[in-house]
Amino acid sequence: MEHQHTRDAIRQRLAAGPRPSYSRDWVYGGIDGIVTTFAIIAGVTGGRLAHGILLILGSASVIADGFAMAAGNYLATRAEHDQRRYAEAVERRHLEVAPEGERDEVREILQGQLGVHDDLLDKMVAALTSNRERWLRVMLTHEYGLPDVVRSPWRAAGSTFWAFVLCGVIPLLPFAAGLSHAFMVGAALSGLTFVVIGALKSRWSIQRWWRSGLETLFIGGGAAVIAYAIGAWMRDLAG
Repeated sequence: MEHQHTRDAIRQRLAAGPRPSYSRDWVYGGIDGIVTTFAIIAGVTGGRLAHGILLILGSASVIADGFAMAAGNYLATRAEHDQRRYAEAVERRHLEVAPEGERDEVREILQGQLGVHDDLLDKMVAALTSNRERWLRVMLTHEYGLPDVVRSPWRAAGSTFWAFVLCGVIPLLPFAAGLSHAFMVGAALSGLTFVVIGALKSRWSIQRWWRSGLETLFIGGGAAVIAYAIGAWMRDLAG
């Protein structure tokens, strides 16, 4: 996203520090929600089962799978916190018992990754290692590849769950409303939702909105087609 480059704007933005982004959790939950629910609908429709069964299975999937996705994302994000705490404990111990070795690592980081050389290298090593917390952040970022900001497990899980539920109910709406040709209407709504999610996803990438939308539509639609084919095949086997 674009931002101001005036002195005051730069000072305020950098003073506030980086903020964690939960956009990937929303995209992840939304896409998985609609793919999962529409795959069930496609499979049940392909198997020519009753609409009542479809609504029961679809509704149960939205809630149960939404919680499962949220729980998985919560645990995965907690693992990121655990990894950072472990690396921080290791580095704090190293700073105590082998500070010269850690200074050499900072020197290698500045030379190899940032291209700093000669007298400037010595000055930067001295500046970075003069503050223990700053020194520690450099090691965590450049040695372990860990981000400065770690996302909240609860917000990550909540974003995934609500995106899953909100998008997951969309294919069910025509069946709940008792519309004729409910499957076709649900397919159209699902396809439109795929495109919208993909277009929104493009705000955080360099990909054009229509290309991101079509890519998401292709992936989600592929999952639905496979589920429909499996349902029809199982119907033929049962018949």
